[in-house]
Amino acid sequence: MSEDGFHVHGAHEHELEHHAQGGDNLAGQVAIFTAILASIGAIISYQGGATQNESMLLKNEAVLKKTQASDQWNFYEAKSNKGHLMELAAVLAPVAKQGYYQDQLKKYAEDKKEIKLKAEALEVESEKANQESENMMRPHHKLAQAMTLIQIAISLASITVLTRKKWLFAVAAVAAAGGIIMWGMALLG
Repeated sequence: MSEDGFHVHGAHEHELEHHAQGGDNLAGQVAIFTAILASIGAIISYQGGATQNESMLLKNEAVLKKTQASDQWNFYEAKSNKGHLMELAAVLAPVAKQGYYQDQLKKYAEDKKEIKLKAEALEVESEKANQESENMMRPHHKLAQAMTLIQIAISLASITVLTRKKWLFAVAAVAAAGGIIMWGMALLG
């Protein structure tokens, strides 16, 4: 300070005073921007993981139902084989025993009908779960793209603070808007 109460500031002192008074508006804007994007990114990431997990559970359900249907078809074949043996036995057996084999043949035929219905129902359930799994993955891809754009926006915003190039901040905003649009498409689609 001079004797007359005047003080001449140097460029460094002016810069420090300017920052101390909140003059670095760009850094503050970028900080808020990245904090908001990080929060949005966390939500998108959660939704992407949740849809992927649900899709995998449905795919597992489809495989389980397909395996159960296969087991039923194997059971159906076993009943068919036994039925063929009963037909042969009915032809070769003495007349007194042919009635027993005919009854067994009818029983196997009825069993096969039930088994076939069960196997077909399980195949339908498998296909339904498989289709639901496919449907669940559709938004996942858009969520992954949205998250990528959000991450790019955060990176560009960070570079903006380092380089002081405000046009980078505009590009970051465009990337963020693209990510938010993709997120919306995933939620609606």
